[in-house]
Parts: sequence; C-alpha cells; structure tokens
Amino acid sequence: MSYTLSIEQALAELERFDAIVDVRSPAEFAEDHIPGAINWPVLSNEERHAVGLLYASSPFEARKLGSAMVARNIAQHIEQSTSGLLKNWRPLVYCWRGGQRSGAMNWFLGEIGFRSRQLIGGYKSYRNQVRADLTTLPGQHRYRVLCGRTGSGKTRLLQALAAEGAQVLDLEGLARHRGSVLGGLPGDAQPSQKWFDSQLWAQLRGLDPSRPVWVESESRKIGRIALPEQMLEALRDRGDCLWIALPDAARVELLLQDYAHFAAEPEAFCTLLDGLIELRGRDTVKRWQAQARAGAWGEVFAELMRLHYDPGYERSLRNHYPQLADARQLALPAADPHTLQQAARELLA
Repeated sequence: MSYTLSIEQALAELERFDAIVDVRSPAEFAEDHIPGAINWPVLSNEERHAVGLLYASSPFEARKLGSAMVARNIAQHIEQSTSGLLKNWRPLVYCWRGGQRSGAMNWFLGEIGFRSRQLIGGYKSYRNQVRADLTTLPGQHRYRVLCGRTGSGKTRLLQALAAEGAQVLDLEGLARHRGSVLGGLPGDAQPSQKWFDSQLWAQLRGLDPSRPVWVESESRKIGRIALPEQMLEALRDRGDCLWIALPDAARVELLLQDYAHFAAEPEAFCTLLDGLIELRGRDTVKRWQAQARAGAWGEVFAELMRLHYDPGYERSLRNHYPQLADARQLALPAADPHTLQQAARELLA
C-alpha cells in the first residue's frame, strides 16, 4: 500500500527516505528540484509537449496518449532502476502538482511492495516552502562577513576556513560566479534562480545556529542570480565584518591566476569590458581592450582595480554594511595556501 505526505511531513523526515524520486520531465528537473533527488521521468520533454498540445483540443485523447506513455516509461524505470532494491526501500515521489504523474509511479511502487510515499502538492508545494523558508532561515544565524577589495583573497580565505572546520556559506560557489563583470566561470553556466534558491535553502537548513557562519560580502546580485532580500538583511544586521587587506601587487597576481583563461580568449574579455563603457567611458575601455589584445594583462588588471573595482566596491560595501566602520582588520602579505591556512587557524582560534 502507498501513502501521501504533506510538504511539512515530508521535510520533517526528508533524511530518512532512501531516495527522492522526481518524475517530471528532464527539462523541469534541470531547472530545479529537491536537492538530492533523482530523475525518473514518466514523460520525456518531447512526450510532455505532445500530450500538452493534444490536451488543448481533446483532453480525453491526451489522457489516453499520456497514460500509454507513462505506463511504458514507468515499466522501463522499474526494470532498469529497482533491481537489487529490498522491500523496505522507501522513496518519496513527486511531480509538478502531486497529481497523475507521481500518483502513477507511487501506485506502481506501492503495489510492488516498496514503502513509497507521494508528496502532496508536488514540486509546487516544495517551491512554495522554499520561498517561505528563505524569508526566515537567514535570520537564524550569526555571520562573519569577509570584506575586502577585489583580488584580496576573500574566496580563498573562505575555502581555507572551510578546510579548517569552520561553518561556511559560499554564495559565489552556489551561484557559479565570482560576482563581477568578468566573474563568469569558464565552461560553467550559472544555475537557474530556482536551483540557486534550492541550494541556498538546503545549505541554510544544514547550518548549526549555535556556531557562526563565515561568508563573503556580496551585492544584491551575483552575476544574474539575485540574493533573497532576507539574506542580504541578515548579513547586514547579524554580520560582523572582517576587512581583508592584501598588497596591490599580490592582488594583481591573484587576479592573473583567477582570470588566466582570458589569455586564450582575449576577445571574450574585450566583449565583457564593453559593459563598462557607460560607467568608465569609451576611451578608457578601449585602452583596456588594447592592452588585453597586446597581452599586457598585469596592466589591465592593475587599472581595473584602481579605476573600476575599488571605487565601486567600496561605495557599495559602505552602503550595504554600515558596521564596516568598526570592522577588524586582517592584513595578509600574500594569498598563497600556507598564508591563508595560517590566517584561517588564527581566526578560528
């Protein structure tokens, strides 16, 4: 026999399920899903589209077509994916609204004898819960906010803190972006906004409120990903700032390392710089582009720091973090792994 669970019931025992089975199409799953879920689509992207088109003219014929497709796909999943699973296997199954697609899969699994549960309201109820939780979860934690100019090693220090056992929230890692006009990661697209929200939700749920959370200072957007307003408010209201200072020469060296991929594609770099024309003027941007095409990367990054990143970043930082005036200072001679490891140990001590 199979049963249904509300989103509240499901989340209360989420860790006790052996699997979370998302039966939506691969495209729906790719946009967002419950973290840790596996995709057993009962309709492919093309099949879902075909059924949807037919439904507009004949709901009855669409249901017949869809039912045949769903039955074939469920049979295939059972044949390919349940071999070796014991009778006490306990999956949570969901679709878009907790209707026919997950209902069909849940029924079959239950009839086999598995302890299957269907999520009432499906992904839609989960998404509503994520949105609601992201208004409250950020305010449940205390934050240590790493601040500093571009190239000062904030991200690397955050990683060093994590390696030393600190509780860390890596927002740029979740957003797959370094947060600047040049911050896209080569060969790695940013997630959808919904998938970022899901990952942030899962991270916040897993944090211990009794321990501080180390995080990097961020603006409202990381690339095209928007941070929840309540997350920004929590960093401002519940965050203690730590200012990281690094010599300019070391900052340039760090930027040369982080953006080394542009050496192989200077035109991509120049195209991104076009986005700064309105702020910095066409002549200045053209000079930077000429330097990049000539391979003078050290000169480019030194000027970008001095004329673009530093003025804009510090103005934005003062607006977002009024507590910055009382921030503790941490001066680092370099951002090499040994120096950052020592700094992380001292901060945690």
